[in-house]
Amino acid sequence: MQRRVFSSPRALAAAVLALTLGACSSETPDPADPDDSALSTQQAALADPCTTNQSFQIGAGIYDITGPAAELGMMGYAMVDQKTAGIHQRLRSRAFVISSPCNGKRAVFVSTDLGQVFQGVRQQVVEKLRAKYGTLYTDDNVLLSATHTHSGPGGFSHYALYNLTILGYDKQNFDAIVDGIYQSIVRAHDNLAPGSIRIASGDLLDASINRSPEAYLRNPASERAQSAYDTDKRMTLLRLQGDDGRELGLVNWFAVHGTSMGNDNLLISGDNKGYASYLFEKLKGTSYTAQKTFVAAFAQSNEGDVTPNIYGGTNGGGADDFESTELSGRKQFNLAKTLYDSASAKLTGGVDYRHAYVKMDEVQVAPQYADGLAHTTCEAAIGDSMLAGAEDGPGFGYEGATCESIHDVWTAFNCTLSTTPCQGEKPLVLEMGTMQPYPWTPEVLPLQVVKLGNVALVALPFEPTTMTGRRLRTQVLAQLAPMGVDQVVIAGLSNAYAGYLTTREEYAKQDYEGASTHFGPWQLAAVQQEVDKLAIAMRTGASVAPGPTPRDLRNNQTTVQTGVVYDDKPLTVSFGSLVTDARASYTRGETVSVKFWGGHPKNNLHIQGSFLQVQRKSGTSWVTVANDWDWETKYRWQRNNCVPTFGCSHVTIEWKIPADATPGTYRIRHDGDWKSGWDGLIRAYTGYSREFTVN
Repeated sequence: MQRRVFSSPRALAAAVLALTLGACSSETPDPADPDDSALSTQQAALADPCTTNQSFQIGAGIYDITGPAAELGMMGYAMVDQKTAGIHQRLRSRAFVISSPCNGKRAVFVSTDLGQVFQGVRQQVVEKLRAKYGTLYTDDNVLLSATHTHSGPGGFSHYALYNLTILGYDKQNFDAIVDGIYQSIVRAHDNLAPGSIRIASGDLLDASINRSPEAYLRNPASERAQSAYDTDKRMTLLRLQGDDGRELGLVNWFAVHGTSMGNDNLLISGDNKGYASYLFEKLKGTSYTAQKTFVAAFAQSNEGDVTPNIYGGTNGGGADDFESTELSGRKQFNLAKTLYDSASAKLTGGVDYRHAYVKMDEVQVAPQYADGLAHTTCEAAIGDSMLAGAEDGPGFGYEGATCESIHDVWTAFNCTLSTTPCQGEKPLVLEMGTMQPYPWTPEVLPLQVVKLGNVALVALPFEPTTMTGRRLRTQVLAQLAPMGVDQVVIAGLSNAYAGYLTTREEYAKQDYEGASTHFGPWQLAAVQQEVDKLAIAMRTGASVAPGPTPRDLRNNQTTVQTGVVYDDKPLTVSFGSLVTDARASYTRGETVSVKFWGGHPKNNLHIQGSFLQVQRKSGTSWVTVANDWDWETKYRWQRNNCVPTFGCSHVTIEWKIPADATPGTYRIRHDGDWKSGWDGLIRAYTGYSREFTVN
């Protein structure tokens, strides 16, 4: 091979520019052509100023997104009678802004304690960012992900299916979520400082099982043989460190459902991932009200068929759901701490991203991404087995109902609903895509690839199963390895939400996951095809078309929920007065329980605040030692229809005294708000327990 010699730096720059322009041409190299691939890789390498970069600008921010803590349906289990009745853990948005000065690009990754990040949430978060920062943050470089807790308040989708069991849209919750995510990103932006990112990975073997093992076994034996397990056990962790030595935070991805708390729980909770984040942030002294503080995100991955209930069904190994949540969360925390402490390899490379909207119900799937034949995706629909629920959230009927094996009249009837064979084996119980005037679930959906140095994130608006995640990781790695990427992470439940994502083989089984795969048997093939386009564009330096614009339904929402009409109490007491007081003394390990006459928590969400404080006496002052987000406390609300007004409620504060609690004098403080039935005004109140000792 003849070596080309450049006579001057200008000649070298001209050659690099020519290669860069060539890489950005409209002609996309064929990924199957090794000559094209090698040429594009050489072009990208010459044009990339970040090849050896290890220096980033990093910012972390955290903000409260806890919605109404009473009388609002919870999102996840689709149980009409599962309505919020208090708080065990506050929900948080954890944001990271990462910029690579070597190429001037930046990306935002946010992990939220939510069941899903719905399309409308992302639309309005990006809208608020655009109003503040112009074009600095857009759909292209903002990635919003959900941990998938099933114990948060719902009603924050703009699509009807996800609000059905909530009895409609709840603007108060939606606004709290949008503003909290936005505020966390603003904080991360304001905290940008020079730093480095270290990476470590390890396996967590005793925190998850596959809840649909028979569907998994339908995947090819040769493919299954490439892994020793039927769930992904790998945790990948990024340690974010300032050049000044300050620890900024961490983000890790591990695939497991947020279903340690069951469908009879009524307290708001971040579930196992929320608890793991809490443990790490407590270890690092995080202040949840501070502008700049340590942020620990335990983010979600391809958890579609992965449950934390490792003893089967709803059994996570604890005596109750709280203990099961603690067990699962602590396992994730323990591995994360080991990885964090040992992380030494620095991320190398720059930040890059590609994003496109895809109309998922009419993708023409090329043969090489499917079974050698061309296919088309379908209008969104769910099958019988979706109603059956999964093992850790049982519903009605049974899993595995297919049109190839009809065992009852119900399935036979539903197999006649579809006018085309597009949905394959799925007996259709509801066709969301044909609903008028708008579909009940989104069909224009975002796909995104974000590169952080040598790590690539694949953001999907679905719950991908174990094998779908493996296929997508392998595919994206093959495309991006030439530009230095050596790890690919699936960021599930990101940027929007439209059910599950299964392999063609798993879909045929029609367990809960397959029945919840909206766009038919070739949905994964369509996603692989469209993600491949993004990865190739990133590798070659090409731009991608934005795709169709998703509809904005903010002004088309309905609800049958009622707000707070008024709060009342007996004439002989005040708001904040005691119903049941504390005892005079306690020992460590006991639980203090105090009940107050209270107001409805919808009157004031106490964002970035607390409905309770456990306070210890220090001289003549009182020092707060626990709030409503601490694991040892519980804030419970209960309606008490006192005669004759029927507008009364009780608030119960519980504090399980930690084993390391400092002996001394304590009290319980409750802060709330009540709404007058006379003038409609909302007024604050405060109540206190008696002083008591802890020995």
